[in-house]
This record gives sequence, structure tokens and C-alpha cells, in this order.
Amino acid sequence: MAWSQTDLDRLDAALANNVRKVTFADGRSTEYQNADQMLAVRKAIRAELLGSASSSGRTRAVVGRVCSR
Repeated sequence: MAWSQTDLDRLDAALANNVRKVTFADGRSTEYQNADQMLAVRKAIRAELLGSASSSGRTRAVVGRVCSR
């Protein structure tokens, strides 16, 4: 499943409010057993979002310093 920033935001809100049931952007609802499960899913969502951000064609600048003798 492709995760979205909205999904991450909804999971974060549920964690902050000690709510275990989350309805994601696609309408799917999940009720978690505990916060540890929610944190594991949060970690997976963040990893996927960060991975897709790095492969979305964005460029990164590398800055360095050249020293001459």
C-alpha cells in the first residue's frame, strides 16, 4: 500500500491523543493493540515517504571545501 503524508498525520494525531483506531486517507480503518504497534507502523510510513521523496527527482546539493597547499 502506498502511504501518504495524510496517513502519517492521522497516525501521529491518534498517538498524541491516545486513540488506537485510525482511519486512513483511503477510508481504511485499523485498530491497533498498543502504542508499540502504532509506532512500528509510523516508522514504516516515514521510511516509505522518505524513500519516495529521495527518488522523486529532487536534487541535492553537496557542499564541500577544497583546500590547496
